[in-house]
Amino acid sequence: MLAFTNSTEKQSPTVIGAGCHVNGDIKTDHTVQIHGHIVGNVTATTIVIGRGGIVEGAVNADSLFLHGTLIGPATVNNANMFSAAQMTGELSYLTLNITSNTALECKLTKRKETKGSKHE
Repeated sequence: MLAFTNSTEKQSPTVIGAGCHVNGDIKTDHTVQIHGHIVGNVTATTIVIGRGGIVEGAVNADSLFLHGTLIGPATVNNANMFSAAQMTGELSYLTLNITSNTALECKLTKRKETKGSKHE
């Protein structure tokens, strides 16, 4: 993944760095990497919540990679929960991968795959 893009490249990631605090929603057709703190909803193709990253709000994505903390509901196609990840709320998913030491205190809902399943 490139850190910078030019005018012909239309897929630059959105990065919320450590120490950054955002109040408000983020919506993009690309990747969002969160290492800071977001209070608001996040919608993207891929959402990566890094260690130390916190999202307080609803998450909608094709793929979620959770290393940090998510407080709120998530609707994703592919959920990947890694060591030290924490989540409270409700997780609606098509596929779920969990590694050891993951702290999930949420309702899990497995959706049936439908033709053309995409994030909303």
